[in-house]
Amino acid sequence: MKELTVISGKGGTGKTSIVAAFTTLAEDAVFCDCDVDAANLHLLLEPKTVKVTEFYGMKKASIDKEKCIQCGRCADMCSFGAITGSTVNELACEGCRLCYHICPVEAVEMVDHLAGHWFVSETSRGPFVHAKLGIAEGNSGLLVAEVRKEARRIAEEKGRSLIITDGPPGIGCPVISSLADTSMALIVTEPTASGIHDLERIVQVAKNFDCYIAVCINKYNLNEENSRYIEGISRKLKVPVVGRISYDTTMHRAVVNKKPVTLVPEGKVQQEIKDLWAEVYNIIKTIK
Repeated sequence: MKELTVISGKGGTGKTSIVAAFTTLAEDAVFCDCDVDAANLHLLLEPKTVKVTEFYGMKKASIDKEKCIQCGRCADMCSFGAITGSTVNELACEGCRLCYHICPVEAVEMVDHLAGHWFVSETSRGPFVHAKLGIAEGNSGLLVAEVRKEARRIAEEKGRSLIITDGPPGIGCPVISSLADTSMALIVTEPTASGIHDLERIVQVAKNFDCYIAVCINKYNLNEENSRYIEGISRKLKVPVVGRISYDTTMHRAVVNKKPVTLVPEGKVQQEIKDLWAEVYNIIKTIK
């Protein structure tokens, strides 16, 4: 079983649109959305949910009002301002356990906290695992791990040879969790100043994992000078550029119609994505 994880150093590069297109081109695959903080791949795949599982993150504090003597020690010591009187604000509590340890009458307990849900769905192109983290919740790295674990289980159960994962943007914990044990990381960037800056950062992160790394330049024709600069940076970092996708209003039209761009009337961008997929798939086949 191989896993392709599509990531980006910043949001808005078109990563999810490219992954959605890949789902129409891949055969024998399981699909996975690990951008749990702002999941949106499901908007383009029209999934039918068959299983919903609750996700409990880090435990949070709860004060037993019958035991509490209103000494105020926990409220004074809480660095997050999460305690008022004998009430804990769950949105502000970071689960650090300080109040639990300093309470003189043991009125504080750490309780399970529902932080989100993950889903198993069916699409016309194969099984799909995705998730939704609650508002202001942390531990997204743990939720990413749960989503990937379920995707691998389904791939093994159904004998699928490939997992295609829409990874989170940035370089934080969710990205690290999505890169662990992946076969290939495809980095989608764009020819902007922030795209160039964040490309270098995400490549350095990905190099800490034993995976093949490649770059795709999306919307390359918006600034071809910057695109050439990205190609130079990629050569310097010894990372191949395997695709160049044009800026095309067809992509926008596909998103508006909630479809992968490869399922709308043919244009230049569709062929470029097909060429990108051919390059990526040829690389994946050679990875041991």
